[in-house]
Amino acid sequence: MTVTDTEIQSRPDLRALFFGFSSVGLSGFGGVLPFARRMLVEERRWMTAEEFNAQLGLCQFLPGPNVINLAVVVGKRYCGLSGAIVAPVGLLAGPLVIVLLLALLYDSYGGLPLAQGMLRGIAAVGCGLLFAMAWRMGMALKDKPVFLPFTALTVTAIAFMRWPMPLVMVAGLILSGGLAYWRLGRK
Repeated sequence: MTVTDTEIQSRPDLRALFFGFSSVGLSGFGGVLPFARRMLVEERRWMTAEEFNAQLGLCQFLPGPNVINLAVVVGKRYCGLSGAIVAPVGLLAGPLVIVLLLALLYDSYGGLPLAQGMLRGIAAVGCGLLFAMAWRMGMALKDKPVFLPFTALTVTAIAFMRWPMPLVMVAGLILSGGLAYWRLGRK
């Protein structure tokens, strides 16, 4: 399901931001970005798929976890400074309590084979969620054929050629940004 500009719902208030991002934060550990996308784009319709991709792209260049940066950006967008505080607090409050409780349990039972097996299963689910989100984000790109080589070049440069990530990011930003600027200027 795609969301168009006319389908964007009304602006969320502080309460909606807090509970929306709380639901995202309580959806998983270490892999909640797919849940954030589903909440923002598909369920609450606060953003279009293109807006989500653009905002996430910005958040990936900022220091810190992408989903927390996204919560700050979305909160600021809709409710100013208060929203920029409330959204990440909603995202982090529930998981913080749960992680503290799990740390107590892991301290007592973490060495058991059953606990180790559960942790391996959770890691596999996180990988699947990340792949699914990347696939859905890629489907939202309008100019996929033009920008697909940048994906292949980035993977090749980092994974196979072992080039430093900051260098690859800056070069990719300059090249893809220049191509996007050139294409927009032609329209």
